[in-house]
Amino acid sequence: MGLMEANGYQCTHDSDDPQGEIVVVNTCGFINDAKEESINTILEFAQAKTEGRIERLYVMGCLSERYLAELEAEIPEVDGWYGKFNYTNLLEDLKSEKLNVKSVKSALAVPSGEGMAAANSTLYTLNSTLRKLTTPRHYAYVKISEGCDRRCAYCAIPLITGRHQSRPMDEILDEVRWLVSQGVKEIQLIAQELTYYGMDIDGRQHIAELVDRMADIEGVEWIRLHYAYPAHFPWELLDVIRERKNVCKYLDIALQHISDPMLSRMRRSVTKAETIAMIERIRREVPGICLRTTLMVGFPGETDEDFRELVEFTKWARFERMGAFAYSEEEGTWSAEHYEDDVPEDVKQARLSKLMRVQQEISAEIEAAKVGQTLKVIIDRQEGDYYVGRTEFCSPEVDPEVLIPVTEGQLETGTFYNVRVTSAEEFDIYGIVVKDNI
Repeated sequence: MGLMEANGYQCTHDSDDPQGEIVVVNTCGFINDAKEESINTILEFAQAKTEGRIERLYVMGCLSERYLAELEAEIPEVDGWYGKFNYTNLLEDLKSEKLNVKSVKSALAVPSGEGMAAANSTLYTLNSTLRKLTTPRHYAYVKISEGCDRRCAYCAIPLITGRHQSRPMDEILDEVRWLVSQGVKEIQLIAQELTYYGMDIDGRQHIAELVDRMADIEGVEWIRLHYAYPAHFPWELLDVIRERKNVCKYLDIALQHISDPMLSRMRRSVTKAETIAMIERIRREVPGICLRTTLMVGFPGETDEDFRELVEFTKWARFERMGAFAYSEEEGTWSAEHYEDDVPEDVKQARLSKLMRVQQEISAEIEAAKVGQTLKVIIDRQEGDYYVGRTEFCSPEVDPEVLIPVTEGQLETGTFYNVRVTSAEEFDIYGIVVKDNI
């Protein structure tokens, strides 16, 4: 979008109701739900083109990277297909078409939900100042690397993105400085594998150094870390999280399972004992940290005992944030080629429901314990009768929110306030402002 605007096009980002003559759909191809949503989005705009409501339709991203031939054959209404890494060719192709419009309104439609953060953050370029913000002005996603060298049995990401490639540290820091100059206060740091950062450069993990240097940038109020990996965790990162005031006490680290048979079959390179020791050390070295994880049920070979072990582990770990999903076979992955998808779908869904009920109870207890506390909150938006904000323990769109009645007075989006928690539900909390903006 930044490149297009630099070349005279007017771009808008609106997944619900894009307005423009050209539509570019950026897709996700990771799991079945995301793929289905991406395809439905393409078909929606293919119909709009057929009806004459748009002139051109282009598709880019992970889905077309992986299924180009099949998609071209099935959806001929699309004028051009681009993968995850050659999307800049679209600009040259638009120029060569010599459209009879001087300034084209372009709309970028991105699937919503879990895949949105990753999809919105792929648009870093050689010149990061060309980037266009599609999030609210006060926060942004910054991707520090692309690809993954891990070979988890179920995961198609390495098939789509290739091997891990770290961005140069100075380039990342320059992007953050530019974002701050545009009014961004909160950085969501993401990658397919955050903690591997730097390994492809000199064989060392540099994530702690990167975050520490980023915390020195004036104007960066919060830095939040997403998508760490449990094996070979860089322990020096905990010192940075604990000591730097603008690094959120928040760590998103996907664990997937806990039973040793499942971890082995998943090719996770970590054991149950190592996982438990890691969680204990993280909580010991960073008191009050919020841990977010993702768990999987129904992986091939998962027994009732494996699942019971996972439930008991969830009760013990008491993750502040936890998401879960049922295994879906992805063609080309190790598990698809070596295992039978032998857990019935109804069993998968029953296990998923039970695990989320357990987490719902845990979350309700954790949120209720905050009643009476005063927390630093950033305001994201006004919605109905409430201002909606977040604490340092909440990432946008996927985590609980703080609801403040509009009767509390005029609050500004993107501004921090001290909020006293007055009540709590299973996932959200309610509060009142006890001090003007910070």
